[in-house]
Amino acid sequence: MIRLLSRRLLELVPTVLVIVVASFALVRLAPGSPFSSEKEIPAEIRQKLEAKYGFDKPLPEQFIRYLGNLLKGDLGLSTKYPQRTVNEIIANGFPVTLTLAAVALLWSLLVGITAGIIGAIRQNTVWDHAAMTAALVGISVPSFVLGPLLVLVVSLRLHLLPPAGWGDWQHVVLPGLTLGTIYAASIARLTRGGMLEVIRSDFIRTARAKGLSERLIVWRHMLRGALLPVVSYLGPAVASMLTGSVVVEKIFNVPGIGPYFVDAAFNRDYFLVMGIVLLYAFFLLFMNLVVDILYGFLDPRIDVS
Repeated sequence: MIRLLSRRLLELVPTVLVIVVASFALVRLAPGSPFSSEKEIPAEIRQKLEAKYGFDKPLPEQFIRYLGNLLKGDLGLSTKYPQRTVNEIIANGFPVTLTLAAVALLWSLLVGITAGIIGAIRQNTVWDHAAMTAALVGISVPSFVLGPLLVLVVSLRLHLLPPAGWGDWQHVVLPGLTLGTIYAASIARLTRGGMLEVIRSDFIRTARAKGLSERLIVWRHMLRGALLPVVSYLGPAVASMLTGSVVVEKIFNVPGIGPYFVDAAFNRDYFLVMGIVLLYAFFLLFMNLVVDILYGFLDPRIDVS
């Protein structure tokens, strides 16, 4: 396990470096500048602003300076919010986004795995058709449609939950359901497919021949093998929940990192855009590492030494 972690952590270094170079280049190649606006800024003030953020230096020198600050954990100053650093903005918004993603993940796993198991053990029955039809609808309906629909029905018609905002647990429910539904649908289909592959295996027939209860066979033997494709899917899915929360946070007025990302892109806030991109990239790489480790626990045939 230690060898695996060491090897994967070493592999992260060139990957992160490529991401830094690519994000820096793409942001700087975008038309306009952080100081572009409808009202023309005086040349003297513009020069001072560019000197403050280091934009008056050649691009290679800017990159080396940014990389040096990055190694020290400094993501730079925001040009949109000049009194705040990128570190402060991420520290304030990311816990909210992470909470929303955690609720969406729990919802997707609970509903998806349950629906997948029901569909597999009740194959070609009304239960199977209902579960897979619901999964198909969940995949087909985008979050920007499902979110307002939930607000209309649950909040404005039934008055069960607040339509927007952030504060207590009630504010997490609707955005969590909106964000997690599409992933629950995918997990349901993956769980069902994995269960159907395992259910015909020799060791399942052996377990039934030994007289084990069907519930024990499902939870101890079938589900362990069936979860392999689900675990493989969860790595990029969790990172996608973080990036996908941008739309959901806008709909439900959640003070996460998503609105900052959108505003930073529109305002060409170089350092804030790169900081959030690096955060998302790091989280994706981290989740892929977690998936590799979980694979070793779920499938003893896989060597994680």
